[in-house]
Amino acid sequence: MKVTCVVDDTSLPNSGFIAEHGLSFLIETSGRRVLFDTGASGKVILNNLAKVGVEPEGLSAIVLSHSHRDHTGGLAMLLERSPEIPVYAHPDIFTQRLSLKGDRLRDVSLPLSQAVMILRVQLYLDSEPVEVVPGVWTSGEISERPEPEGRSERHFVRSRGRITPDPYKDDMALVLELGDELAVICGCCHAGLLNTIYHVDRVFEKPIKAILGGLHLQEADEAHLNRVVEVLRDYGPPKLYVNHCTGNKAIAFLREAFGEAVTPFPAGSSIVLE
Repeated sequence: MKVTCVVDDTSLPNSGFIAEHGLSFLIETSGRRVLFDTGASGKVILNNLAKVGVEPEGLSAIVLSHSHRDHTGGLAMLLERSPEIPVYAHPDIFTQRLSLKGDRLRDVSLPLSQAVMILRVQLYLDSEPVEVVPGVWTSGEISERPEPEGRSERHFVRSRGRITPDPYKDDMALVLELGDELAVICGCCHAGLLNTIYHVDRVFEKPIKAILGGLHLQEADEAHLNRVVEVLRDYGPPKLYVNHCTGNKAIAFLREAFGEAVTPFPAGSSIVLE
């Protein structure tokens, strides 16, 4: 399987990829193309997909890690270009999400309404793991969370007229089957990196060879980072291709622990996982 970072907060120099605060990955396998998240804007996702020679019409499916706008902002433009693309997500994807900036709550929800999505889109909502194309799975809901989550005090939901802290119930990862091993692609890891690893290990029962994406460790303290290193050592450690919300401090900490097994993965980067 080939995995390309299509959108990230940074991009490879002189690549023509536009950077923005957002994330998107393209997974190519056996003639199928799955897009995991859509970045924050239609302009950027279309530009960057074109850089890898992919038009929206050539996508086999879109999977959403969660509803935050920096991961779903390009969805409307993609579906406008190709309304037949099936979209996979957690059933809680339509809960209104809010982010506190200063003293103001901003709506950072999915940019398309539930009514529009149900009427116009091939929509597959499931809290259980789903095989999107052969060998590419959603993780399903990460419900057991004994370890710290990738949480922000600025994130809220509005449900039944009440505003409460976001439980990140919709947060899912993408799981790639590589023979007897797995790769895990994280969107923002709001469920928590270690909780995500435990869940994938328990559900898919194969060793995790690689972890890619945003690990939401930018606000992690040293105790949390030490715990992450401890657990990852127990798992091999896997190779880490990190970006978005991982944070420079956490990347440096992980590189000190694992050396070249930790690689930044900006937009324009790609790897082949075998």
